[in-house]
Amino acid sequence: MKTAVIGCGLIGAQRARWIREDPRTELALAVDSDLGKARALGAARTGTDWKKAVQDPDIDFVVVSTPNHLLCPIACAALKAGKHVLTEKPMGRNLKEAESMRKAAKSARRKLKVGFNHRYHPALAKAHDAVSSGRIGGILNIRAVYGHGGRAGYEKEWRGNPSLAGGGELTDQGIHLIDLMQWFCGRAVQVSCFLQSAFWKVKGAEDNGFALFRFKSGALGSFHSSWTQWKNAFVFEVFGEKGFARVNGLGGSYGPETLTVGIRKELGKAPEMTEEIFEGEDLSWKKEWAEFISPDYRGNADEGWADMRVLDALYRSHKQKKTVTLN
Repeated sequence: MKTAVIGCGLIGAQRARWIREDPRTELALAVDSDLGKARALGAARTGTDWKKAVQDPDIDFVVVSTPNHLLCPIACAALKAGKHVLTEKPMGRNLKEAESMRKAAKSARRKLKVGFNHRYHPALAKAHDAVSSGRIGGILNIRAVYGHGGRAGYEKEWRGNPSLAGGGELTDQGIHLIDLMQWFCGRAVQVSCFLQSAFWKVKGAEDNGFALFRFKSGALGSFHSSWTQWKNAFVFEVFGEKGFARVNGLGGSYGPETLTVGIRKELGKAPEMTEEIFEGEDLSWKKEWAEFISPDYRGNADEGWADMRVLDALYRSHKQKKTVTLN
C-alpha cells in the first residue's frame, strides 16, 4: 500500500521510518515546503505541493504531520480524493475543524485516524489492561501531569502562534491527557478549567492548563499540562476500588517509563506492589501504524472529535468562568 507523508519534520520522520519498515506499506511520496526535509526521508518520490500529493492516483494512504493549521485542509482533501488518512493530534485547531474532518471521513467512507501514540506506550497499555480486566476495580478517580519547559525562542515557533496552533499547552500536550482519560474512563460530562500565561506571555496561547472532569461513570479526574515544567514530566495515575495503576515517564527526557500497580489488601494496610520498567526504543509509533493499516483501529474520527469536544469545553470553561456540561 503506497503511502505519502506530508510534513517531514521530526514527527513526519518518525512516521516515515515505520512506513518504510512495515512490509505492507511503501513510502512512495514525501512532501514538505522544505524539499531537503522531504528528500531526507528516503521516499521513492518527493515534492513540495501537498495539493498534488493528495490527488496522486498511486497513493493509498496519507499521513499528515504538519503544523496544526494545515491538518484539516490536507486531511479533508485527501479523504475527498479517496485516501485513508492518519493525521497528527490535535484533530485540527478547534472543534469546527474537527467536525469538518469527521464529516469528510464519513462522506468518503475512508479511515481517518488521529495520531495519539501515547496509547501504544507499553506502560499505558498495560495500565489500561489493569483497568479493563477489573484488576484494580471500578475507577474512582484519575489524575495526570504532563509538561516541559520549552526552549529558547519557543514563543516564536509555530506552537507559540495561536493562529497556527489553535491554542497553547492545553492544545499541545493537554489533548493527549484528554484522550487518555476518556480512553480509561469513558465520556466526560462536566469540565472546569483554569489557564495561565504565566511565563511565556504569548497572547492567546496559555502555558499552563488546570482541568477538572466528571465522567459519565461518576469517576472524577484532574490534570495539569505545562510549559513551565522545568524538568520534563509525565505522570498518569488511575485509582480503583481494589487498587491503583501509576505510569511515570515516557522514556527519553521524560525519564524511564515505569508502571506501578498496587492492589490493596486490608484497609489501612500497605498494598501489594509490583513495578515494571520499560527500557529500550519507543515503539509506540510502530505499533500505531501497524494497527492503523489493519482492519480494526483505535483513535478513529469519532474518538478524535470527542476529544476536541472536551478541549473546546475546557476553553469555554476558562473564558466563561464556570463549569461546562457536555450532553
